[in-house]
Amino acid sequence: MIEESDEAIALRVQGGEVEAFGEFVERYQEKLMRYARKFLLDPDDAKDIVQDIFVKAFQNIQSFDASRRFSPWIYRIAHNEFVNALKRRQAHRTVFTIDFDTLFPHLVADDTADSAALERDTRATLERYLDKIDVKYREPLVLYYLEGMDYKQISEILQIPVSTVGVRLARGRAALQKAAQVV
Repeated sequence: MIEESDEAIALRVQGGEVEAFGEFVERYQEKLMRYARKFLLDPDDAKDIVQDIFVKAFQNIQSFDASRRFSPWIYRIAHNEFVNALKRRQAHRTVFTIDFDTLFPHLVADDTADSAALERDTRATLERYLDKIDVKYREPLVLYYLEGMDYKQISEILQIPVSTVGVRLARGRAALQKAAQVV
């Protein structure tokens, strides 16, 4: 049996078959929870915000253009909710941040046989030191390495140029390496 596309489900929901929205919850709940835990670093916040994401997605499903892909649309809602949560959290405390754009040069990795090993090492480092790097770099790293998204999808979600995605990934990797060396 062929699985129905997200876009087809969205059309059903837009047509009044509201119970079909449950399929989105089944398909995306774990993915969004994983994304939330890596982005927000607080499991309690993650559960609440993922519920909010589904509520907002349902409320705004009529604005979804079914000729486009659904996953970047729902991840964009998630991104906005995470940013708002971080802003609320920062309003309650002062945070010292470093602008890694200024401190670290743009690194370009060659596409070699070492790429797979580099990706495994980066993934392990990401899991361990993610909370030590700026959100600006954390989010593209999570989307690329943990969610398996490509540059174009990340670009759509973050609403930044594809080239900026590459720069932020490179700088995020550099920040991870720096964080790993500090410890």
